[in-house]
Amino acid sequence: MTLFSKIAAGEIPSFKCAEDDRFYAFLDINPVRRGHTLVVPRKEIDYIFDMEDNDLAAFEVFAKKVARAIKAAFPCKKVAEVVLGLEVDHAHIHLIPIDSEADVDLHHHIKLSDEEMKATADKILAEFKKL
Repeated sequence: MTLFSKIAAGEIPSFKCAEDDRFYAFLDINPVRRGHTLVVPRKEIDYIFDMEDNDLAAFEVFAKKVARAIKAAFPCKKVAEVVLGLEVDHAHIHLIPIDSEADVDLHHHIKLSDEEMKATADKILAEFKKL
């Protein structure tokens, strides 16, 4: 079982932003901006482009809904979608609220307290539930 599967299953604590029966979204523990969220499929698959077409489409639609919630919770010009996939062997999407392309710098992180992380996740989850 991957780290992200354990997080989605609730075996490892996370700051939940959204979920349904197929996908789970939670705050990145090393965010580059407030609202930096990871979206993962509950089904384990290493490489996003190995997903079946219908699963990949549903994954993107779920991520789109999470992105809308992030933008509502943390007004920004856009929400960037970044797919890297080398650090964890589980397909995932980074959603990062941005006002410029320079905001997508995955080498520079911000530090948020647990209270700030919880408030951030709660704000995104509240917006997600409105959609």
